Amino acid sequence: MFDTMTLTKAVGGVCAAWLVLLLGGWAADGLYSVGGGHDAHGEHLAGYVIDTGDGDHAEEEEVEAVPFSEYLAAADPADGEGAFRACRSCHSVEPGQNGTGPSLYGVVNSDIASVEGFGYSGTLEGLEGNWTPEALSSFLENPRAYAPGTAMSYSGMRDVEDRAAMVAYLDSLDD
Repeated sequence: MFDTMTLTKAVGGVCAAWLVLLLGGWAADGLYSVGGGHDAHGEHLAGYVIDTGDGDHAEEEEVEAVPFSEYLAAADPADGEGAFRACRSCHSVEPGQNGTGPSLYGVVNSDIASVEGFGYSGTLEGLEGNWTPEALSSFLENPRAYAPGTAMSYSGMRDVEDRAAMVAYLDSLDD
């Protein structure tokens, strides 16, 4: 059925079709390209520019930052309880039961480093103010950036919605 001659003709036909396709693409590129060379990224430059009055397209539009309070208002404390499971190895939510970390019962709007019987790092003891929802969010996002030198080894929670759910959960504990 398949001898050497038939196989040679089939392979030759496939190669010829591939060659026609490549040559056709090369010819079309030569006919329809507007010239103008290439930019730094290897893309063709347009032959002419149409000014639309929009200005420079390289400028980025400023994105308006959404306040954390809006995320907090939309947060579900049940989602925060699920996210808190990772924190349970060091923190408790029972009043007065400190672990490796302090008890987080009533932490929202309390003074920083104010849990009785817990030995805070000097960094946290030196911070002034309260654990407002915004301050907790910043701390949860990156503890080492918020309080350089803190003993907390948590790498941070990047998603703002997860942080809002966590703060909503912690705020619901002492209601």
